[in-house]
Amino acid sequence: MKTIKILFAIIVAFITTQSAYSQSDKTQRTIGIKTQTIKVYGECSMCKKRIEIAAAKVDGVNYAYWNEDSKTLTIKYSVFKKDVAENVQKNISAAGYDTERFTADNTVYNKLPECCHYQRKQS
Repeated sequence: MKTIKILFAIIVAFITTQSAYSQSDKTQRTIGIKTQTIKVYGECSMCKKRIEIAAAKVDGVNYAYWNEDSKTLTIKYSVFKKDVAENVQKNISAAGYDTERFTADNTVYNKLPECCHYQRKQS
């Protein structure tokens, strides 16, 4: 009987600590991290790779994912770094892709592989 009580106490303690840990872990991960979506024009998986690499090179970016279908880039970055979203867009336009705020230079755009030539945004 004593063994059953001890076993039951251990199970209750385990469940309680696991539940408290999982709740605190979720809030801890989001403190200081901002998520933002940006419109980025591109066409294919080669574009995806270039866009995500260009975004990830910006200091403060923790996550970059470009969706080919919706043409949106989702980034997660440190709120303590100033102008991250703007710098991401500048970096991507320097790689040859138009964003919602910046237009890529025509010479850089023309150097992209033929499959990466997307319909340019209207200025």
